[in-house]
Amino acid sequence: MSSTSTAHIGVHHENPQILKPRTVVKKVLAKQQQEGAGAIVRRSIGRPELKTLDPFLLLDYATVSPPAGFPDHPHRGFETVSYVLEGAITHEDFAGHKGTIGAGDLQWMTAGRGIIHSEMPAGDGVNKGLQLWINLSSKDKMIEPNYQELQSKDINRVQKDGIDVRIIAGEAFGVRSPIYTRTPTMFLDFAMNPGSELHQPITEGWNAFVYIIEGEGVFGHESSSTALSHHTLILSDGDGVRAWNKSRRSLRFLLIAGQPLNEPVVQYGPFVMNTLEEIEQAFEDYRLCKNGFEKARNWKRRA
Repeated sequence: MSSTSTAHIGVHHENPQILKPRTVVKKVLAKQQQEGAGAIVRRSIGRPELKTLDPFLLLDYATVSPPAGFPDHPHRGFETVSYVLEGAITHEDFAGHKGTIGAGDLQWMTAGRGIIHSEMPAGDGVNKGLQLWINLSSKDKMIEPNYQELQSKDINRVQKDGIDVRIIAGEAFGVRSPIYTRTPTMFLDFAMNPGSELHQPITEGWNAFVYIIEGEGVFGHESSSTALSHHTLILSDGDGVRAWNKSRRSLRFLLIAGQPLNEPVVQYGPFVMNTLEEIEQAFEDYRLCKNGFEKARNWKRRA
């Protein structure tokens, strides 16, 4: 981590005051299932017991080893956030955008009116990462595709009182991410040492959840039951969340929140629109290579 992207907050910097602490109102275990071409994912948002959490459509924790992966597939109407934890993933799309995101790197892709791409392991061995789908409002669903990418060394990071946070989107401890979120979103990657305590503000009215990557922690009230790895914790409304690591090992989790769109959601596979007619149009556009899918006619990934 470069020194320019890491901030060490002084010991006199107080935790922000949380007046309306959020509590855990639902807990969902991310169960394993197969996706793509032989890839294994732990899905939480997108499961029958948690279909969506406006504006979030899906959250997968993926484990991929060659030859498995996610070959050519389309998207329309939302954004995908890919965050690599271990290994590296090579991505390529039909517009010529190609690259590799390694451990700690981020890709924030706005599919908009249409994109076809592939996501495959960059080398041998096990590759792990998370992918979050964020819905776009009706006015943004047909915008041109766009990418925002950050290497691990360029992601802003704060270390304070046994807490280490990587700021993917939004703000923590007065430090902001440069990522632009068309649907307003906060995405924070926290690591907490044993005995540490966190107070993190969250915009009131936003839907928020925690995904525990490893370890175990207490969220909401200090007397709450301990939550274990690969659980998604849905939080009540409020102005922030409190967390404690009472265990003897490190706790790592994502804290994600977003402004709800309060719009109809019609999803069929990789297309997310507001009406069934728009879904039918998306399939026709994809099949006939038009209205955003023109470059699909003669494209196939080279990776």
